[in-house]
Amino acid sequence: MAHRNWLTAGALCAAIVLAATFSALRPGSADGQAMMLPVDPTPLVAVTGSGKHSFSIEIADTSEEREAGLMFRKDMADDHGMLFVFERPGEVNFWMKNTPMPLDLVFVGQDGRIKAIKRGEPESEAIISPGQPVSFVLELKAGTAAKDGLADGDVLRHPAIDKAAGAGSN
Repeated sequence: MAHRNWLTAGALCAAIVLAATFSALRPGSADGQAMMLPVDPTPLVAVTGSGKHSFSIEIADTSEEREAGLMFRKDMADDHGMLFVFERPGEVNFWMKNTPMPLDLVFVGQDGRIKAIKRGEPESEAIISPGQPVSFVLELKAGTAAKDGLADGDVLRHPAIDKAAGAGSN
């Protein structure tokens, strides 16, 4: 009986060591390194009064990815962003702790329409919220939203957004 208990304890210890090892292999916010997600093959398109603007995006659609976001990133291309996808529309709160670059936060409803655009200041712990339920948040390099003419009511098109918009119309 004692032998079986030692085997069980040994297997449990091995599982814990393996889990710790594999979690340490993926850089992320816990270790002070920027999380890099794959760039989605389909660009996000913003349809604005000044025309269409395309962005290459990373998609953060798990709670771990949304928590890490663009923390620790020092730079990003003007035509690049991160799309945060939430399971259901709701109030969201962001902050810029551990984020050294200023950002535009574009809050988007389930229908793909921009609800609000807010500025995120580097390293700030101030809460950034649109004050209404949203399904998505697009983070861009600060100034990009104004430069490309993004405004409340404009539409963002991407398969992840279109999927949610279709689900909302059923």
